[in-house]
Amino acid sequence: MDYIEINGYKSLKSVRLDIKPINILIGANGSGKSNFVSFFEFLNNLYHQNLSIYVGLKGGEDKILFRGKKITDELSFHIEFNEGVNGYSATLKAGDEGFIFLNENLIYQGNPKKINGGDKEARIKQTDNFRAKYVIKYLNGFRKYHFHDTSSQSPFTQYSSIKNDAAYFYADGRNIAAFLYYIREKNKIVYNRIVKNIQSVAPYFSDFEFYPNEESLLRLQWRDKFSDVIYGANDFSDGTLRFIALSVLFLQPNLPDTIIIDEPELGLHPFAITKLAGMIKSASKRNCQVIVATQSSDLISHFEAEDIITVDQVNGESKFCRQSSQNLKVWLDDYYTIDDLWKRNMIEGGQPNQCL
Repeated sequence: MDYIEINGYKSLKSVRLDIKPINILIGANGSGKSNFVSFFEFLNNLYHQNLSIYVGLKGGEDKILFRGKKITDELSFHIEFNEGVNGYSATLKAGDEGFIFLNENLIYQGNPKKINGGDKEARIKQTDNFRAKYVIKYLNGFRKYHFHDTSSQSPFTQYSSIKNDAAYFYADGRNIAAFLYYIREKNKIVYNRIVKNIQSVAPYFSDFEFYPNEESLLRLQWRDKFSDVIYGANDFSDGTLRFIALSVLFLQPNLPDTIIIDEPELGLHPFAITKLAGMIKSASKRNCQVIVATQSSDLISHFEAEDIITVDQVNGESKFCRQSSQNLKVWLDDYYTIDDLWKRNMIEGGQPNQCL
């Protein structure tokens, strides 16, 4: 992904953001970080022709459009990939019975080809336009993850099938057992790397245990180093369970093109946050773009200024500003770190590189 433009979506009245290998969004509660991240969930449902149901479940068009449909009745986006060779854009208008596509375009070297006008769902999966397969490849490469739920009934406690649930890591981690089993069977080196990474944060952890039943279903089980007892997902602390999911996500052998995740640092020990930063950097060097929304100054302290995007809300509108070492040089030369500047409000709201 080269860049994305979003207009009229939630607090994103008008946003254009270049997407780099690492993109760390930081800002106060309500600034719009999560709205930006949630747009990719919106886009995924649009692509899979599930938009009407998705919007209905989210509360209708008023909850999707900037300040509601009385103020904003259109939503549009434009995404370009592969240094401008391919792109995808659409404009949707709020009607009496949901969104209507005013246009949906496949873009090749800057030239749009309209494939939709008047439908309630996207047509990219149905069109016979030869450019569609290239854009579909990129859209399939987006993966938005959330590992917030670590309750006794969380997705991590569920059964998954080693036959049907091992193709890729699911967004909520509910197939973690089957996916780990697949990695162990197909790539033992990567599996061992994941185990050792977990042990660096949880030294008592020995290994996972896999016991598929007659229906090829299994769930997350593990052993410690001090007994023969087999434990389940709920026997991990919340932070350890999230760190395991993050380790699987970022260390898996075949990364998605783009990983999008909201507040991955929740419940993590400072050392685990350091390990998380290392995994993000490692993934970015394996041709995977990473987009992270966070409030953790500890996390951003591990990244360069160019990786940081500050998010501020002005009169209900989210403003995004990518930082640079050059603009922060006067303070970085005085031995401040990125997290120091954030804590001291020296880069709050896009300062000193003011973005309007």
